Amino acid sequence: MSIDVETLRSGTRGTVTGPTDPDYDTARAVRNGMIDRRPAVVVRAANAGDVMTAVRTAADNGLSVAVRGGAHSVPGFGTADGAVVVDLSAMRDVRVDPATRTARVGGGATWGDLNAATYPFGLATTGGIISTTGVGGLTLGGGIGYLARGLGLSLDNLVAADVVTADGTFHLASEKDDADLFWAIRGGGGNFGVVTSFEFRLSPVTDVYGGPMFFELDRAGDLFRLYRELIADAPEQFGGFPAYQIAPPLPFIPEERHGKTHALFVACWAGDLDKGEQVLKPFRDLAPTVAELVGPMPYPALNAAFDDLYPAGLRHYWKASFAKDLTDEAIEAHVEHGAKVPAMTSTMHIYPINGACHRVDSDATAFAYRDASFATVIAGMWPDAEDDEQNTAWVRDYYDAIAPHSEEGGYINFMADDDQGRIRQNYRGNYDRLQQVKRTYDPDNLFRHNQNIAPA
Repeated sequence: MSIDVETLRSGTRGTVTGPTDPDYDTARAVRNGMIDRRPAVVVRAANAGDVMTAVRTAADNGLSVAVRGGAHSVPGFGTADGAVVVDLSAMRDVRVDPATRTARVGGGATWGDLNAATYPFGLATTGGIISTTGVGGLTLGGGIGYLARGLGLSLDNLVAADVVTADGTFHLASEKDDADLFWAIRGGGGNFGVVTSFEFRLSPVTDVYGGPMFFELDRAGDLFRLYRELIADAPEQFGGFPAYQIAPPLPFIPEERHGKTHALFVACWAGDLDKGEQVLKPFRDLAPTVAELVGPMPYPALNAAFDDLYPAGLRHYWKASFAKDLTDEAIEAHVEHGAKVPAMTSTMHIYPINGACHRVDSDATAFAYRDASFATVIAGMWPDAEDDEQNTAWVRDYYDAIAPHSEEGGYINFMADDDQGRIRQNYRGNYDRLQQVKRTYDPDNLFRHNQNIAPA
């Protein structure tokens, strides 16, 4: 079916863009350069009322809804052929209440928006690794980031949310109101509606001690083993992770190292800055660094440190897994496949999700893997279409190699569009309840452009 764009436009405060409008190609674009889809209409909402109108229009016309915040969805779920795209990018206001240590955040805000608003108050909450990532997408899928070991996942810090459900009605979801909906959106992704506003609990965080440390590639195995040993009982203010990285042409990296593959440790110590050097001493004792940019810095600076490496338009294909342990066999697989990273913008990270993340029961939110200590992402990102086959093969081969040493499910925010077959495993014992909540709030699966939970 088609949309009467002019009628929709007349009832919408924000911008409505249809296929015949001159800026349609810009309006339908997402960050993944592999995605080229043609929605029926793009509604860049100005407020929750616009979202309600857009959702009702989609339902009345038998169309699906794709929701876009920061547009970072690797499978490009923020757009879809023939869908009504609800673009929240104009809804980016952040209001901090220092008395209650909370922040009210628009559904289209990025973590850079939130960090910029909270830092002057000496406050923060768990965000991601790239500051251009949308607050909404990251939080609804979980919210793994530098501060997770100390503060919990982003969703663990969510106090309430404004949600427009499939019938176009508005809900204030919290532990007290629409409690099932609130439970489901904390880890269930965008399956249950459009979140137009989030309320987060904030914690005292200002400057951190951290940054990237590049090591010789042949020390990768030693680095992973050291990380495994330290992270098991490290102070919870420590949130660093190991990675692979082809050295970019940055001033702090020796020119002769540019373009060469290295083992990497990205450090983040959110405790007393005077203790930062001591916390990182085991890594300095491990081996000399090839290059590093480590020291005290504002938390927002660390959260934005890699933004320039990942501009819009790169081609993306990712895989993800959880693991309770980083076994010797898993490390051998990482050493073999990580060294083959094919592009400067491709990488592999192993994030720690123990500490505060473990103090939440597996059924307290939809995010089920509270017994996992590690979340691995194999992120293929490259600029040229002619390299698609090589890069996707690297991701798949790497994932296949670590799968026997990982849990069945993975982190939905890091999954590709061919991972739908893992959906039940991603939620384990929570999946049946999620299906019931889906049936209540979206029985016709209007919100299906996601790692989709089918209505019961």
